[in-house]
Amino acid sequence: MLIANDTTYVYNLRFEVIERLIREGYEVVVVCERQLHADEIKETGAVFLPMTIKRHSKNPFTDLSMIHMFHKMIRKHRPDIVLTYNIKPNVYAGLVCEGLHIPYITNITGLGTAVEYPGLIQKVTVLLYRIALRKAACVFLQNRENKEFFVKRNIRFRRSRLIPGSGVNLEKYCVLEYPNTEEVHFIFVARILKEKGIDQYLEAAKVIRKKYENVYFHVIGGCDDKEYIDILQKETESGNIVYHGLQKNMLEYQRMSSCIILPSYYPEGMNNVLLESAASGRPIITTSRSGCGEIVEDGATGFIVKERDTRDLVCKIEKFLAMPYEERKEMGLAGRRKVEREFDREIVVQAYVDEIKRAEG
Repeated sequence: MLIANDTTYVYNLRFEVIERLIREGYEVVVVCERQLHADEIKETGAVFLPMTIKRHSKNPFTDLSMIHMFHKMIRKHRPDIVLTYNIKPNVYAGLVCEGLHIPYITNITGLGTAVEYPGLIQKVTVLLYRIALRKAACVFLQNRENKEFFVKRNIRFRRSRLIPGSGVNLEKYCVLEYPNTEEVHFIFVARILKEKGIDQYLEAAKVIRKKYENVYFHVIGGCDDKEYIDILQKETESGNIVYHGLQKNMLEYQRMSSCIILPSYYPEGMNNVLLESAASGRPIITTSRSGCGEIVEDGATGFIVKERDTRDLVCKIEKFLAMPYEERKEMGLAGRRKVEREFDREIVVQAYVDEIKRAEG
């Protein structure tokens, strides 16, 4: 049984795990909220059980209801092993599996701001993690900073492994022809949150657009923070950016892009947009934040900028603009080679197969 937030997440990041497990002879049941791609998941032969996951809820009664639903589904199907992803499935399904003595493998896909920043929510979540993860067959961590966070807070694991995020499907994300035009298109792709560096990106766009007529800034993603809806609309009307909203198919945007910018200071696992962009042969400008900085070799596959520093971001953008076409193209190809070496999704899929077989004894 695979438990996660929603079908879009499962399809984009866990599809190859499902396919491989089915090829290995396992029956797979997927439990998550129905969003996009539910039919594609079912076409693999997996059973899909829709369940509402209130991932942003802070209501204890809502969370108790989720725990009850996890318990009901897991007890009914009695899976041989459960794979969990995202904070609430990790914690609540982990607690249920421990109570029912069912082996489970947990993937820490990032801490999230609620867990990283001190406060009551962090204390409660750390306590729940301490209980939920102690008997996991294996805990997958996506970067060293996340691992250090758990160690410092005395959250112990029976077994853990560091994996390269979710990896990237190198066949799906092949090298795209690098655009050879007078225009330069920068693209920001993320959930629109302050911590993803959207403010620095918008400020940099204002500065650069005043100096370079042939440079364009694009923003793609849904507004988790609703106050940005009006901000992005105003910035689009002023000509500083073009806001495209949430997009299902990113290929046309990747194809037109000259460089991906993500000035994130969000507590990432391993940023999938950056992995996919590098696999497509696009240079990256991002921070050294764990989950971002590992994907970039500064000066070779892109540039590293200081967190929350618009001036440094402008400096690195201008440095990129000063590069000739061939150097920009080679920077993107160097990023592709790095992804091939270190972030192939098959590495992650094989890790799952190995740990499932290990848990089976």
